[in-house]
Amino acid sequence: MSKHRIYTMSVASVYPHYLAKAEKKGRTKAEVDEIIRWLTGYGQEELEQLLNHKTDFETFFAEAPALNPARTLVKGVICGVRIEEIEDPLMREVRYLDKLVDELAKGKTMDKILRKHAAA
Repeated sequence: MSKHRIYTMSVASVYPHYLAKAEKKGRTKAEVDEIIRWLTGYGQEELEQLLNHKTDFETFFAEAPALNPARTLVKGVICGVRIEEIEDPLMREVRYLDKLVDELAKGKTMDKILRKHAAA
């Protein structure tokens, strides 16, 4: 079975789409970056290096320093599929990121997006 195409795509190739989606709704690059850092545990400098080096999604998530345990609280439908029903662990991580950026674009507060009250 071959890998899904998204796994070999660079995060840098999708990142501008995340930014465009957020900025179109009045949100900022800083907020998108904060979501990515919260999800993965990367620092801002590490994130920028990974984007500059065109790191693929598979490596991006495999080498993430600290996947946030609260990410499992991210629920709902993305691309017509329930996140909690995605069996492939890597695809689930990619979809968590997609869903968080969607929530940002839909105007949710950062506290809600980052599950601050649910994790407490």
